Amino acid sequence: MNEPLEVVITTPIYRGGAYVLDLFLANQKAVQRYYPSSELMFATMEGDLAPELEALMDSWGLRGRVLLYETVKPAYARSRGWNVACGREALRRYVLEHTDAGYMLCLDADMTYDPHVVDIMMRELQGHDYVHSGYALRDYGLGLSGTGCTLFTRGLLERMRFRCREFRNGDALPEDMIVELDLFRLRARVKKGFFVSISHYVSPDDVRHIDPRPVGVLRAIANSPLVRYVLIRASITLERNIPWRLKRAVHTCRRRVKGSAGAGRAPMMRGQKQGDV
Repeated sequence: MNEPLEVVITTPIYRGGAYVLDLFLANQKAVQRYYPSSELMFATMEGDLAPELEALMDSWGLRGRVLLYETVKPAYARSRGWNVACGREALRRYVLEHTDAGYMLCLDADMTYDPHVVDIMMRELQGHDYVHSGYALRDYGLGLSGTGCTLFTRGLLERMRFRCREFRNGDALPEDMIVELDLFRLRARVKKGFFVSISHYVSPDDVRHIDPRPVGVLRAIANSPLVRYVLIRASITLERNIPWRLKRAVHTCRRRVKGSAGAGRAPMMRGQKQGDV
């Protein structure tokens, strides 16, 4: 008999992004073994994928279900962010309307997590409304934003909603940035850090892994609620995704600096060690 439901693990999914689905499901099996009062809920807009997901969850013996949703967006919209935002919003509504769970944990299907992820995030949540654990990004180092490992209290879910913002010039702000606006507006108690071991798969053979670690001072300042709020509000005013552009610029500068340092280094002589220079 299933234990009373306390945490719903929610994951929007589409066929093109399900390239490590078996790894994800095996990981979720371990998560439920350690935290049996949780369940996994997928949300997909692909009608033919839903029964496949249900069969896979049944074969793995997972507690959970699959939600079919529709993406609603303006006629001019082109960003795929709408799909994710509508999926997360459908999941948020389901948790509030059809469960008594006190928490919703957002995870992504292209990542695997420490099997104790629920316990870790619940521990970090004490005294807060929202906890985010950072992870390695596909292209630009480490990130302390996004919804790939984020825990929400039910009280916070009741006061917010997932949505994205796309401008007619093609720039878009994904759902996690709009969530940050809500967090600041609602004066939510926010905690960010690198709390969980996470592997982020770019492809089945290319993975970025991160273990728990301290957050540096500069990263903590750059990701503080006030700084993020100012940058995202400025993005709306200027109709440009400023945080993404800044991160890309910083990453490019770092690569150039590393490249210049490597190019200016004299070749080592035979028998010379790196530390001898």
